[in-house]
Amino acid sequence: MIDAEGKQLGIISLVDALAEASRVGLDVVEVSPNSEPPVCRIMDYGKFRYQQNKKQQIAKKHQTTVQVKEIRFRPKTDGHDLDVKIRQIRKFLEQQDKVKISMMFRGREIVYTDLGRKIMESVKRQLEDLAIFDQEPKLEGRNMIMIVSPKK
Repeated sequence: MIDAEGKQLGIISLVDALAEASRVGLDVVEVSPNSEPPVCRIMDYGKFRYQQNKKQQIAKKHQTTVQVKEIRFRPKTDGHDLDVKIRQIRKFLEQQDKVKISMMFRGREIVYTDLGRKIMESVKRQLEDLAIFDQEPKLEGRNMIMIVSPKK
């Protein structure tokens, strides 16, 4: 048992702990229920809950959420269109977002997987300066996927 000033009172019975807490006008709060014997503390429970909520709000405010953006290519995507999409990927990476780059093969385009891989490799070369490659180009069904995240 720990009193309101942080001083340890030792192992005492529940009745004595409740009597001590009511004497000082505070509550008995179980801090560590899994230990043997359980650790309790005499404190103002309302104030304790308020402080816990404040800590959670501050932690939530400082936490950043990483979004995953997706850019889609086709094996017959033209050079200028590639440049525009790469510029867009760069913008996403500068905003600290992850990017999923997909190469879609429709119909008989699936025979051009080697062309798709070459395009993915050229995209990879152009993004080397500001990206970390979480997943190398990998064929999943009719899509070739590569995942890129920003460098810290």
